[in-house]
Amino acid sequence: MKFAIYGEDVTITEEMRNQIEEKLSFLTKYFAVSEDTTARFTVKAYNDSLKIEVTIPTKVGLCRAEVVHDKFETGVDLAIDKIEDQIRRQKSRLSRRHKESLAVSFATEDVGDNDIPVKTKTIFADEMTLDDAILQMEMLSHSFFIYKDIDDKKVSVVYKRNDGQYGLIEVSE
Repeated sequence: MKFAIYGEDVTITEEMRNQIEEKLSFLTKYFAVSEDTTARFTVKAYNDSLKIEVTIPTKVGLCRAEVVHDKFETGVDLAIDKIEDQIRRQKSRLSRRHKESLAVSFATEDVGDNDIPVKTKTIFADEMTLDDAILQMEMLSHSFFIYKDIDDKKVSVVYKRNDGQYGLIEVSE
């Protein structure tokens, strides 16, 4: 991650810069941060206080915090706490609403723009009757079961419908 640190009527010292970069490095524990991401950090001086603004673009939106405080260190900590809280709330909101589809933006490994994370699983379709397939599906507590029909030797999928009944998908070749 890159840092753009600006001071308006404030001189940003090397110590301040190191403190800001160290505090913002916490982002890597929440989601993948690309090398091109630029966190913008601005400190503005007022008569008796400092205004600290932090803006960080992410894949799911902009994280932004503003804090006005008389001490630099305390203001930085409060701004970081606000950003951290935003990220946590957004992550749990995405997890609740979309489970895995959008929460992948917070994954610990970097996913490209055109990559869709897919879990691939290979199965062997056992030969059995429809009744045996339903029994297997219920015993496994799955919503569907793939099997090879014992009579016509075709791969079929039995599934549980929303109305509690069963459905059957037969594959034609």
